[in-house]
Amino acid sequence: MSVSSPSAASSLSIRGLSLAFGGLEALSDVSFDVPAGAITAVIGPNGAGKTSLFNCISGFYRPNAGTILFEGRDIGRVHPPARAKIGLARTFQNIALFRGMTVLDNIKLGRHAHMRTGLLDALVYWGPARLEEIEVRAEIEQRVIDFLEIDHIRNQPVAALSYGLRKRVELARALAMRPKVLMLDEPVAGMNREEREDIARFILDVKQEWGVTILMVEHDMSLVMDISDHVVVLNFGKVIARGLPAEVAANEEVVRAYLGDGDVTALQARIQGARAA
Repeated sequence: MSVSSPSAASSLSIRGLSLAFGGLEALSDVSFDVPAGAITAVIGPNGAGKTSLFNCISGFYRPNAGTILFEGRDIGRVHPPARAKIGLARTFQNIALFRGMTVLDNIKLGRHAHMRTGLLDALVYWGPARLEEIEVRAEIEQRVIDFLEIDHIRNQPVAALSYGLRKRVELARALAMRPKVLMLDEPVAGMNREEREDIARFILDVKQEWGVTILMVEHDMSLVMDISDHVVVLNFGKVIARGLPAEVAANEEVVRAYLGDGDVTALQARIQGARAA
């Protein structure tokens, strides 16, 4: 499968990415582009390498080979905090919030990478530190909290929230980082139908109203087919298909990866069943 050179319209370009843990090959020569201003979904069976791919892009894993280009810049040697600062934000499959802190304080942590005041300023908490704190709080309250409709829980501890609201708070913290590319690791996992619909609406609004590029790992095929602009399919650490959602859903190799046979109708029925659930 040939891959063109990185496009100027791509926010993120993955080229020949490979990762191994001892004798286990998690990723093998993975290449694809994430078009700017679009939603790109990465799908595949359990163990396909999706989370390993996310961990390489966000800097938690260092790949054995390959290149990760962010806006044309090779970020292979850029540390995770610096990647966050230049515009890469992510959520996690397992919610990574501070349960004893309030919703507002958790969200404010997302702005830490962009804070300008130093340690001494923060200890004194007057002058620049106080002004920056006021500015950060105002932006988060007026833009992020209102946008995600969580004003009613802003002062509640995260531990007191339902699972669906915790996922929304984690999305809020990622948005507080002012991302250029937002990486969502299974954003609707474990949610009921109403919660899934809410998150789908917020993801679309983040793309359309905020102009943020989205790279998403998700098992919910109905969500992927409904909101994605492009789909990349991994299986055993390799890219087996990429393209428009309808093209990928009709790809026999993708169907075999999911169902073990080439019955495209069965996969389509599965997607329709998920939408009706």
